[in-house]
Amino acid sequence: MSAHKNLLKRHQQVIPNWVALNYAEPIQIVDGKGSFVTDGEGNQYLDCFGGILTTMTGYGVPEIVEAIQRQAEKMIHTSTLYLNEPMIELAEKIVGLTEIENAKVFFTTSGTEATDTALLLATLYRNSNEVLAMRSSYHGRSFSAQAVTGTSSWTSTTYSGLSVNFVHGSNRYRSPFIDLDDAAYIEACTNDLRDIINVTTSGNVAALIAEPMLGVGGFDHGPDGLFASFDEVLKETGILFIADEVQTGWGRTGENFWGHQAHGVVPDIMTFAKGVGNGMSVGGVVARAEIMDCLTANSISTFGGNPLCAVGAMANIDYLLEHDLQSNALKMGNLLMNGLNDIANDCDWIGNLRGKGLAIAIEAVKPGTKAPSPEAASKMMEETRERGLLIGKGGTYGNCLRIAPPLSISEDEVGQALSILAESANKVKA
Repeated sequence: MSAHKNLLKRHQQVIPNWVALNYAEPIQIVDGKGSFVTDGEGNQYLDCFGGILTTMTGYGVPEIVEAIQRQAEKMIHTSTLYLNEPMIELAEKIVGLTEIENAKVFFTTSGTEATDTALLLATLYRNSNEVLAMRSSYHGRSFSAQAVTGTSSWTSTTYSGLSVNFVHGSNRYRSPFIDLDDAAYIEACTNDLRDIINVTTSGNVAALIAEPMLGVGGFDHGPDGLFASFDEVLKETGILFIADEVQTGWGRTGENFWGHQAHGVVPDIMTFAKGVGNGMSVGGVVARAEIMDCLTANSISTFGGNPLCAVGAMANIDYLLEHDLQSNALKMGNLLMNGLNDIANDCDWIGNLRGKGLAIAIEAVKPGTKAPSPEAASKMMEETRERGLLIGKGGTYGNCLRIAPPLSISEDEVGQALSILAESANKVKA
C-alpha cells in the first residue's frame, strides 16, 4: 500500500467524513519552497491554490520563517489577559492599511471566527438579529457563519438565531440580470436590496455582510461600484456594511489592496484571515471604535493575536509591501487571464472565465448550455494534478475551478501553469 493510501485509510478512521479531500487519490503536502510543494511520496507540484488562498507570499520565505523562529525561542503564547506588544504592533499596522476611521482590531484564529465576531458586534450594536447576505456567498463553517452563507452545497444547517435574507448581485454569471449593462445591473440589484428590506424585514436590520468578490462561490462579482450603491440604501436606516476580505484582501485582486476599494465604499466592519498569516492561524475584525467597543460583557481570546502568529503576520505583511506583491498580482493575473482566454476559446466546456488579479475562476458547463458540469471540473482537477499543478474547486454546483497562486508567482511559473492548464483542458475536451 502506498504512503498516501495508508494515510487515507487512517484519515477515514478518525476524521469526520464531511471533511472534504481533493482528488480521487488524496495527497499529503509535506514541504514547500516558493510556489512549489512536495507531497508525501516525493512528487513536486506548482501550487496554484495555496492552501485556499492562504500561502500568500510563498512557501519557506526566509524573512518570515526567521521571524517566527526568533519569536518561538522566546514566547509562543500568552493570551489577551496580558499586554502583548506583537499583537498591538500588528493591530497598528493593519489599522494603518485600512480606511476605517478611529479603527480598532480584534484578532481571531480564522475567518470563520472573524465572521462570528463581526456578526456579534453588528447585531449588538444595532440591537437586531436581522442580517442581509449575498447569494452564492460563503463566510465559514460555524453555526452563525453558515446562516449567512448563500451557497446550499456549503450550508449544513438552516437552524439559526439570525433572520437572514439573501440579495442578488455577486453571482453575475447566473444572475437574472446578466444581460444588463453595468449601470443597469447595479440599479436592478440595488432595487432588489431595497425591496428585500422593505418587504421581508422589520426595517431594523443589523448589517449586510458581503465578499467584494465571491470566494468559495467561484470568484464571480458584480460591477465595480455595486456595494457603494448598496451602501447608500443601507445608510438610510443605519444598516452596517461588513466587508468579508478573507479571500480578497492584501492585494490579491491586483487593482486594490482591499477588494471593497473597487466599489468606492468604506465598510463599517471588515473581516480578514487566510493570507495575512501565510499559513499561521491569524484572522480578525476591524471596526470603528464605537462599534468594536459595544460589547458589554467581559471577553478575551485565548489564541487570537498570540505573539508567534502576530510576529509571523507582521513579517508577512512587511514582505508583501516591500516586494510590492500587489503589483505582481495584477501583472501575473493579467498574464494568466490572457493565456486562459486562449484556452477557453478552444474549449466548449468552459462557460465563463472571470476574476481579478490572482483570483481567477473557470466555470465548467455542459457544452452548448449553461448547465453546470461538476464532472468536467473534477476531470480538470485530476488532469492538472497528474501534470504537476494544484488548483482548487468551488461554486454552488462544484463546477468552478479556482486558480489562486502565491502573490509572488513568477512569469516563468505562470507560463508553466498555463502549459499544464492547456494540456489538461484538451484532455477534458476529448
